[in-house]
Amino acid sequence: MINFSKTNGLIPVIIQDDRTLQVLMLGYMNEEAFEKTKKEGIVTFFSRSKNRLWTKGEESGNFLKVKNIVVDCDQDTVLIKAIPENIVCHTGSFSCFGTKETKGFLYELEEKIAQRINNQVEDSYTYSLYQKGINKVAQKVGEEAVELIIEAKDNDSDLFKNEAADLLYHFLILLKAKNFSMQEIEKILSARNQ
Repeated sequence: MINFSKTNGLIPVIIQDDRTLQVLMLGYMNEEAFEKTKKEGIVTFFSRSKNRLWTKGEESGNFLKVKNIVVDCDQDTVLIKAIPENIVCHTGSFSCFGTKETKGFLYELEEKIAQRINNQVEDSYTYSLYQKGINKVAQKVGEEAVELIIEAKDNDSDLFKNEAADLLYHFLILLKAKNFSMQEIEKILSARNQ
């Protein structure tokens, strides 16, 4: 339970990219903004300058889709993990704290693969492979793995890295075809490391 009275009705809210964990911005919510955010799944703040509720993206279309909401131990600060529609900062930067971090690119790529498949993008290699079924997708992963092994035995670094990228790309398609996410695989690896 959030203690809004402790902070004169407004609580700080940290917005973090759900995929990359990059901090995107800080805003404030009153109880009404918090309830609206929970209900609609789109981040709404209380704008101190406008003195009203303000849904992030209401003018720009750059909404923040809520994935998870966590209240801190003192119950006076909220962390929201969200998926940004586009840039977050009004200055044109991806984040209010700087440029886009690349460490989460694989999650963006995973999302792009899902979009091409879900939207049935006809001229997309990704979608055309997916349409051929699980056997063809799995076969392609196998082919790419063999090509990577062959390149590992040689000394051409560029070819090796490109084959590794091909394998990873096709692995992400296979995950989508099996209705699994990279995050699920990451959790297994993390659990093994404890």
